[in-house]
Amino acid sequence: MSESPSGSPSGSGGSPADSDATDHVETARARPARDRLASLFSGVDGTLVPVVVASLAVVGIGGLIQVSFGTYSMTAVEAWRAVVDPAVWGHPGLLAEFFLGETLGGLLAAQFGWATDVALAHPTLIVWTVRLPRVLVAVLVGANLAISGAIFQAVTRNELASPYILGVSSGAGLAILLTLVVFSGMSAFLPIFAALGGTVAFLVVYAIAWKGGTSPVRLVLAGVIVGTVFQSLQTGLFFFADDLGVVQSAIAWTTGSLTGTDWEQVRLALPWTVLALGFALAGSRQLNVLLLGERTARSLGMSVERVRFALSGVAILAAAAAIAVAGIVGFVGLIVPHMVRTLVGSDYRQLIVGCAFVGPALLVGADVGARLAMDPVQIPVGIVTGLVGGPYFLYLMRRQDQLGDL
Repeated sequence: MSESPSGSPSGSGGSPADSDATDHVETARARPARDRLASLFSGVDGTLVPVVVASLAVVGIGGLIQVSFGTYSMTAVEAWRAVVDPAVWGHPGLLAEFFLGETLGGLLAAQFGWATDVALAHPTLIVWTVRLPRVLVAVLVGANLAISGAIFQAVTRNELASPYILGVSSGAGLAILLTLVVFSGMSAFLPIFAALGGTVAFLVVYAIAWKGGTSPVRLVLAGVIVGTVFQSLQTGLFFFADDLGVVQSAIAWTTGSLTGTDWEQVRLALPWTVLALGFALAGSRQLNVLLLGERTARSLGMSVERVRFALSGVAILAAAAAIAVAGIVGFVGLIVPHMVRTLVGSDYRQLIVGCAFVGPALLVGADVGARLAMDPVQIPVGIVTGLVGGPYFLYLMRRQDQLGDL
């Protein structure tokens, strides 16, 4: 039998020492990837998993109820078959047109040769073109408002903080009313004006609160002042509206409503939701440090004002994405972080993830109530969240002696 130059048999595949060395090198190369993966999930413990599973169950059941009821009624089984219809899921071109629009989705489908001219059964057509987008918008709006509220509460170190308290919602509402009442010809740009209004409002709040720096107390007080002024201006604008239809549309926007939402709203909110969630998760460590107090954060080398302003921008982005498609939905950004904090703790690596699931569950459930409570009349979802959020907030006040501080 021939020998290899190293003295080992040519068919043996090398000595045990060589094999051990190779295994050691491969293990060393794989270790950094495992370490990064472990670091990513280091803040996740067993308390978060049941919250995520329960939230997904609520969204699934609520969404199924939503797509089952309407002028064309169908059973839950028929609705489920329409949702998972292979005629939709088996044609990527059709999904591309739903989520990206006919222009961009059509170009993508043409590039890859995907068919878009697909005949759909009547139940499938109703579910996918009319009812399912409303559920998806509720998911996106709930996630955005919950994440926005959680960030604002950390930035101000105050459990009472939310997009509504800090004036963001009031600024967006004023921009909506100005567009509908004064500049009605520009109503097509309503979502953009809503986002700009919320941004301007928070910048005013930040400018008022600035005095060689800001503080959580000054931010909240400035937000209450700006919100009150903007709400007064909103009320005054109603006196200048002559068209009853304009008044009803404005009330729906300022109360928060998902009626009439379609794939256009999904496409508008989805990219900003992904960005806001990504930035919030990336900034979760800084949010945890802010909770320790300004003095501690500075001692750890953090530029507090810069980080606070940047994270506030993420919260504004999330709130604006929600307001732009559903109007002002109250209490979600206030109570969801409380609920999640009670369940998973105050670690923002878990809190942000929990809010991204519990927020949609709350809003999908509330929208089921808004749609079916007075059927066939549909009430704004913001009314339902207010009816749910108010008693829950009173419960928190009775339960906690130090409500207001994180």
